[in-house]
Amino acid sequence: MDFSLTDQSPERIDTPCLVIAVPAEGPRSGAAGILDEAMDGALQKLCASGDIDTGYRRTTLIHQPAGIAAQRLLVVGCGELGRLDRVRFDGLCMAAGQFLRKHAVTEACVSLHQLEVEDLDEPWRVRHAAVALDRANYVYTATKPPEDDAPHPLTAAVFAGGAELQPALDEARAIAAGYRRARELGNLPANICNPAYLAQQAQALAERHDAVEVETLGRAEMAELGMDALLGVAQGSENDPRLIVLHYRGADVDLPPVVLVGKGITFDSGGLSIKPREHMDQMKFDMCGAAAVIGAFEACVRLALPINLISVVAAAENMPDGKAYRPGDVITSMSGKTIEILNTDAEGRLVLCDALTYCERFEPAALIDVATLTGACVIALGHHASGLMSHHDDLAEELQAAGRAAVDRAWRLPIWDDYQEQLKTPFADMKNIGGMPAGSITAGCFLGRFTEDQRWAHLDIAGSAWKWGATEGATGRPVGLLVHFLMAHAGRATG
Repeated sequence: MDFSLTDQSPERIDTPCLVIAVPAEGPRSGAAGILDEAMDGALQKLCASGDIDTGYRRTTLIHQPAGIAAQRLLVVGCGELGRLDRVRFDGLCMAAGQFLRKHAVTEACVSLHQLEVEDLDEPWRVRHAAVALDRANYVYTATKPPEDDAPHPLTAAVFAGGAELQPALDEARAIAAGYRRARELGNLPANICNPAYLAQQAQALAERHDAVEVETLGRAEMAELGMDALLGVAQGSENDPRLIVLHYRGADVDLPPVVLVGKGITFDSGGLSIKPREHMDQMKFDMCGAAAVIGAFEACVRLALPINLISVVAAAENMPDGKAYRPGDVITSMSGKTIEILNTDAEGRLVLCDALTYCERFEPAALIDVATLTGACVIALGHHASGLMSHHDDLAEELQAAGRAAVDRAWRLPIWDDYQEQLKTPFADMKNIGGMPAGSITAGCFLGRFTEDQRWAHLDIAGSAWKWGATEGATGRPVGLLVHFLMAHAGRATG
């Protein structure tokens, strides 16, 4: 979607559709107030009569509104102004985008960002409105082309405002591209998006950008490094694993990089500890951590952030086979620590532990892994927040602040030493599951054993990375959180 600006007064904007927000109190100020005056009070009358519903996220389309140049007027209710915060602002922007996605118009002019929201400045509001509109505009077409008579997505969105908002729109364009990349990779079926495909996508990204390099390790290279945990997960699959390493150099070579590590299980059958039939098809989404770190990487490159960034993808497929690893096996990780396998469906932490050990060589300023790791995190937090774990309070707060700025929130969970007892076994340095209690936390404790000398954080996105039910599909999260974290690391204000 193309983003641009106009400094015309709202009643003079000639557009297929003008989008405004009206609070429960009525169109008393801003664009809504200007339009109401140009329409001889028609907006106020329609609100008073109930023909325009100003309840939160309610949408009303007016055709050929008298007194203004727009061909249509889309009114989005924002409820009571006193309740309008950044989360509700995100919701009304998404509501507008979802309405337009299903409508015939392909261009619109948007003034939602002219609402006052908390203490957030207008650049934040226009950037967020643009990203939300683009996210709502997304439709998957890779293996299901749209019907001939299906509404076309928006191709252009014009935002009311002057040239001072252009940097914010440029940022929105990059962030939106990162979200789209992550969603497209996440939504692809596992017979297309396998470890080799992810490596191809990383290579294509490197070929498009001079500041990007990629290195891909196969079975032989990983075996030489002693990555038996990652290789153990992959040994039951016909699809060979990959360790994909993307480098972006936007700063002096001596500046320590931020390193993002993504779980890339392109399909998770559970291995010999096979999953139940119900919802197994959703296990194509088990690589959404990998998709997110690739999407965030692409957004960072497009933003030309003055940082060094490395995104590492531990890509494998977890399948049952005569060669598959078994419950009761003991595997030696790249770090030299031994792991007793009690459940082959707890495979994400195994591919990640070797990837995290590999990343020590980069001496990172921060090391963050992103994974659809545990169903327990969905039970704890639902689909609203990602789980966040870290021994480093400053890093945890930076990530939480980034999540608040992006409206892509994370909630911190403890990883106290008390939980380490659950990983003890007489047969190895640790076992790969800690039992039912605090399943997300013990998974984080497991990963923490491989990052003891690092400034590390873990994001469990099992609940936030994709939606279930009628709107099933990858969300692209936590691309927003990660990009805002990287922007803040680069010294750019993010709200």
